[in-house]
Amino acid sequence: MDWGTELWDQFEVIERHTQWGLDLLDRYVKFVKERTEVEQAYAKQLRSLVKKYLPKRPVKDDPESNQQQSFVQILQEVNDFAGQRELVAENLSVRVCLDLAKYSQEMKQERKMHLQEGRRAQQQLESGFKQLENSKRKFERDCREAEKAAQTAERLDQDINATKADVEKAKQQAHLRSHMAEESKNEYAAQLQRFNRDQAHFYFSQMPQIFDKLQDMDERRTTHLGAGYGLLSEAELQVLPIITKCLEGMKVAAAAVDTKNDSQVLIELHKSGFARPGDVEFEDFSQPMNRAPSDSSLGTPSDGRPELRGPARSRAKRWPFGKKNKPRPPPLSPLGGPMPSALPNGPPSPRSGLLDPLAILSEISKSVKPRLASFRSLRGSRGTVVTEDFSHLPPEQQRKRLQQQLEERNRELQKEVDQREALKKMKDVYEKTPQMGDPTSLEPQIAETLNNIERLKLEVQKYEAWLAEAESRVLSNRGDSLSRHTRPPDPPASAPPDSSSSSSSSSSNRELQDNKESSEEPPLEEGQDTPIYTEFDEDFEEEPASPIGHCVAIYHFEGSSEGTISMAEGEDLSLMEEDKGDGWTRVRRKQGGEGYVPTSYLRVTLN
Repeated sequence: MDWGTELWDQFEVIERHTQWGLDLLDRYVKFVKERTEVEQAYAKQLRSLVKKYLPKRPVKDDPESNQQQSFVQILQEVNDFAGQRELVAENLSVRVCLDLAKYSQEMKQERKMHLQEGRRAQQQLESGFKQLENSKRKFERDCREAEKAAQTAERLDQDINATKADVEKAKQQAHLRSHMAEESKNEYAAQLQRFNRDQAHFYFSQMPQIFDKLQDMDERRTTHLGAGYGLLSEAELQVLPIITKCLEGMKVAAAAVDTKNDSQVLIELHKSGFARPGDVEFEDFSQPMNRAPSDSSLGTPSDGRPELRGPARSRAKRWPFGKKNKPRPPPLSPLGGPMPSALPNGPPSPRSGLLDPLAILSEISKSVKPRLASFRSLRGSRGTVVTEDFSHLPPEQQRKRLQQQLEERNRELQKEVDQREALKKMKDVYEKTPQMGDPTSLEPQIAETLNNIERLKLEVQKYEAWLAEAESRVLSNRGDSLSRHTRPPDPPASAPPDSSSSSSSSSSNRELQDNKESSEEPPLEEGQDTPIYTEFDEDFEEEPASPIGHCVAIYHFEGSSEGTISMAEGEDLSLMEEDKGDGWTRVRRKQGGEGYVPTSYLRVTLN
């Protein structure tokens, strides 16, 4: 059903409908523009909020607890979230506002052209109708005058008093009027026939074509508007993975808050070491006798001097929690004991360089990239050599790659078989009809096709064998995959200064946790440090990996978070590790530097 057939007489309705559609398109563009401004303002306010609450320097008497670290991590995630809102605003501004606004202008020009064409056709039809009415009125007038002239001539002919000249003149006048009426009749008939032809062309051909063009224009506008509606959600879905990672990072920061550890840190930093004060003795002033000074009284001197009286004595008594009465405690080490410099005659201990356990954990978190993939996947991607059977990949990925290669070889084999059949048919046609071609000219192509078929069959058999082996390996590795990759134990939160277990090595701690039968190693000698990074060094001491491909940056990326790397739009990079399903790819820049970037920002080409 089309407008030219069903709405042939609804020109004004079609005009109003097309104008309403363009107004709706303009309203949507305006809505998206204001939505972009809201997103930009929201992102700007979030960045200002993060800048306001992000600590610029450590606050005095504020211990560096995991509460503070978690709060800083949440602020960083909020800052990344603000960046994604800016990206949404940019995508909406470029892909929706600009494109739809330009398309709206084109639609307005096209609609104006079609409506002008329709109005010209209406004006031509109205002009033809006016000419038809004029010829009709002229024909009617000439008929009345001819009839009147005929009546006058007949009356004069019957009048005996009329002269012969008057009668002849009246008859000539009646004949002239009759002739004029006949010409008017012919003109009116011709004009009527012309108008009917123009009217049929107007209603059955000209206007339906214009209405169909307007209908096509309106449907195209509707299609673009629907696509614009989809871009609104597509812009959100595009940043949804990164926003999800930001929210997951906030959850990780919230889960990292350790109440007991923070309480222990506060205790170690601020405990005074004083004994609680004893009871105050009763002093009886009713007996005029000399009282011996009490050693247990807070106001009694311990050197045997006479007790002060009056205001001087009252001033000598001081509350034990007063700031002026409390001596300054010696500085404590992070592990809970006095610093070596506070000991009176002791030599400086090499343990004075030990870090606080929280600082140790912070150093570990800074040296190891907090990537979503495990250390196993990071370690397996370094120093690998790409092999034909994909044995450098994990078993499950190896199986998938082998399956892809097998399907590709089967498709190529089927293509070669079809080509061989086609060549055979063509050869049969040439043999039956020699004038169409020489059959011997197809022999090289047929031989080449047969060689390709044999080669592909061997490759298919080879990949099938590798695939069967990979599938058996996947089934055998499913049961013990978790036991082979256990998480290393966390370092202890604190240890007493006189404990020998605080100086034991990390390898002996791991053995004590795995099996209770191993004995403790002797404490480390002076000058040695605890090997805190022993378990992590095994993952990062391998040779640098060779690139497995190259890639080109489609968009600019600012690597502000830890473990990422910045790249410029159009920059050529070396591909070091493919996306493992988390949306990140490891690359290396030509001028040096290696890190992770979003996979959607790259155009990847494997070697």
